[in-house]
Amino acid sequence: MPRITTDLNFESDVLNSPIPVLVNFWAPWCAPCRVVDPIIDTISQKAGTQATVFRMNVDENSLIPSRYGITAVPTIVVFTKGRITREIVGVEREEVYAGAIPLW
Repeated sequence: MPRITTDLNFESDVLNSPIPVLVNFWAPWCAPCRVVDPIIDTISQKAGTQATVFRMNVDENSLIPSRYGITAVPTIVVFTKGRITREIVGVEREEVYAGAIPLW
């Protein structure tokens, strides 16, 4: 299962991570987000120690989504060594999300 990150712990969870991090920016009212959730759950299980997967509720956290220009959900962002290496907006196949993680 993906872990939860917030505005308060985003830096330590995501930006300071030594391994790639996939962040699922979502909202509870978002129907496409419910489609993406099981896909991201599967990626989280498959990632093992190669990557970390987080979810961020954009309704409860506005600072980080605003900082990164997240204007639509779901938006999946991959960070490597604190930098964005891939951003995917909307619903895609599992292979698209998994392929966005470096070294996979």
